[in-house]
Amino acid sequence: MKAQQSKVDDKKSITSGTKEWADHNVNCVKGCFNDCRYCYAKMMAKRFGRCTDETWKEMEINEGVISRTFGKYSGRVMFPSSHDIVDVPEIKEACFTVIHKLLQAENELLITTKPKLSVTKDIMRRFYSFKSQIQFRFTITSLDDRLISFWEPNAPLFEERLESLRYAYKKGFKTSVSIEPFLDYYPMKLVHMLSPHITESIWLGPMNYIPHNGVAGKCARQYAEIRERYEIGHLREIFEDLKDVPQIRFKDSMLIRLAAVRAIKSK
Repeated sequence: MKAQQSKVDDKKSITSGTKEWADHNVNCVKGCFNDCRYCYAKMMAKRFGRCTDETWKEMEINEGVISRTFGKYSGRVMFPSSHDIVDVPEIKEACFTVIHKLLQAENELLITTKPKLSVTKDIMRRFYSFKSQIQFRFTITSLDDRLISFWEPNAPLFEERLESLRYAYKKGFKTSVSIEPFLDYYPMKLVHMLSPHITESIWLGPMNYIPHNGVAGKCARQYAEIRERYEIGHLREIFEDLKDVPQIRFKDSMLIRLAAVRAIKSK
């Protein structure tokens, strides 16, 4: 874990966004049914008037992307990055069309999803012959379905995501997990539960976009609790507890905060 420590010490080495995981990203749908409260894509779409809180979860296929011809990219491609692959026939088939084109063009593909088991199985059946080009990165943010239901209201619950991970691992696919944002106060139990089913890495990071204004009174407690999870002292404690776990990779959003505090203390 020396590399992880060096990233804490050297803020200049820090990247951001999807570049931590892949060189390119592709999306073919506008909006996302999961409707996660912390979603950056939703926040940006609202800012530029492309959706409202109510319409974001109404997914719309981008036909221009579906009809594209994809070539071989230099480096890994992430699909998708601003929506999920949901079990709605027209949305799923649109996503599968893009996946197939990317794989046929001999791209290395990182498939990112809050996995629904039926969709995971369909991907593996449909693209089994491309198995060597595929790595799954399943987002599994908590053991607690109450937290998942609040922060990711329409996404699959914990057991279904865990079963998707187990199934992909059992079938010989490359597997990794994103615990970003971690929703449990202590994510260590979740890390150790997932690690036997991982072939590559477990990425851990905080929630990056927590609104302070416009939070309804009935939700204020959940927002106050999530802010406590990401206080610097607590992030440092989690870093120290998990830094020697071989599969763990800390998201740069977490390392930036730790590096900034270290820089201030050293002055």
